[in-house]
Amino acid sequence: HQARQAQAEVGQERPSGLICRSALPARPPAFFLRLDHQAMAQTTQQQRHILCMKWGTKYGPEYVNRLYAMVRRHLAGDFRFVCLTDDSTGIRSEVQCLPIPALDLPPGIPERGWTKLATFSADLHGLRGTALFLDVDVVVTGPLDEFFTHPGEFLIIHDHKRPWRVTGNSSVYRFELGAHPDVLEYFRGHFDEIRQQFRNEQAYLSDVLHKQGKLQYWPASWCPSFKYHCIPTWPTNYWQPPFVPEDARIVIFHGECNPPDALAGRRNRRFRFIRPARWVAEHWRE
Repeated sequence: HQARQAQAEVGQERPSGLICRSALPARPPAFFLRLDHQAMAQTTQQQRHILCMKWGTKYGPEYVNRLYAMVRRHLAGDFRFVCLTDDSTGIRSEVQCLPIPALDLPPGIPERGWTKLATFSADLHGLRGTALFLDVDVVVTGPLDEFFTHPGEFLIIHDHKRPWRVTGNSSVYRFELGAHPDVLEYFRGHFDEIRQQFRNEQAYLSDVLHKQGKLQYWPASWCPSFKYHCIPTWPTNYWQPPFVPEDARIVIFHGECNPPDALAGRRNRRFRFIRPARWVAEHWRE
């Protein structure tokens, strides 16, 4: 009775557990401003981003659109989906398209993924929070929530072909936006030297973060390689179709196949036969 009487003194009775400002003691406006600032900072810190990149003509907008749809089906809760691109034509409205920060690379050199290093800008279009980067040609087959909760400062796929090396595969990596600007700054200032020492961006990135003690890897089962883990061994590949390994979350495609190739049973190399991977159609769709 006393509690209801106290509520009547400050305004209309509210549902249990809901705190409204009208029911709080009078405070200076600055108090609420501090609360608002703290709440906004906490929300920003916890914000989740999915990042992808599309440049040139190798991949069409359907890759981005299908990637968004797969993430939406497999990631619970709110997130922001951002595509860094030089052409937003045909990309669905739920995707925020932003320009790729300039790397100022010398003209005519092999690209080799160096453009991905732009994600480590000190200020990437004002984005803040945790970012999970995905290549546009991956196929999402399982839940993604743990990619944001798995412990580690910087997480990447361990190289499938040479696991004794520290090099990661940058088809899937997670980091805090703005937390590693030195990766990009050093690259910009020492490109010629870096290119002589490292074949591509993932070798350079892995080496830098390994030396800083920040490099960690996803559980091996989460991000299998289509080429190494999904194709049955010879000669069974002639009568058994490719499969999704147990506990796979994101199947990565590198080298010989993209998802349309796998779906059609094309491996794009001589004497490397595969049957159609019909499960690709189940997942790689809008």
